[in-house]
Amino acid sequence: MSEEEKKQNLEQTFAEIEDIINNLESKDMALDESFALYEAGMKKLKQCNEEIDKVEKKMLLLNEQGELEEF
Repeated sequence: MSEEEKKQNLEQTFAEIEDIINNLESKDMALDESFALYEAGMKKLKQCNEEIDKVEKKMLLLNEQGELEEF
């Protein structure tokens, strides 16, 4: 998967999380529906955190010339 695809996927996931939040703020939702949405949102947040962690680890491995160092 290319960096552009990862970025797009991350942005799509954030948009999905925003939709979930908007739905959770709706007053006309049953408790079981809101719990299911909450659970889905937490899974998506975990995916985002994992992807961001991968990027941060790669950033730490960049040398002064901007090249990725292999260990």
